Amino acid sequence: MPRFPHEIPTHLDVEDKAFFGLKLRQAMYLMSGLASSYGLLTGDWPPQPLLRLGLALLGFLGAAALALIQPLGRGLDEWAIVALRYCTLPHRYVWRPTTPNLLIDKGTSDWAELAPGVGWREAVR
Repeated sequence: MPRFPHEIPTHLDVEDKAFFGLKLRQAMYLMSGLASSYGLLTGDWPPQPLLRLGLALLGFLGAAALALIQPLGRGLDEWAIVALRYCTLPHRYVWRPTTPNLLIDKGTSDWAELAPGVGWREAVR
């Protein structure tokens, strides 16, 4: 009976390509930018056609930048999440030593057995 080799997939952490070498996320950003720009261009607001064209072009260029620009291999949407997380977390931590809660048993020997209590569970005011 002949044996056929089986391929083991080693590229499981790579995103699939959708169209023209773009990842699915990038293609969706481009399509949504194109659709919203087209809707803005063919709509009635704003009444000035030059302003409408400028807003549609600005929207599409924003979507294209979001989809195609990837500094350090990460998309701009991931960098926006990192920046938002950085802005919401505290930037300064203060260490305050607590007095240790030691239970010393002096009864049986010269050695003192230490059983420190947990000081970090108490709320620091």
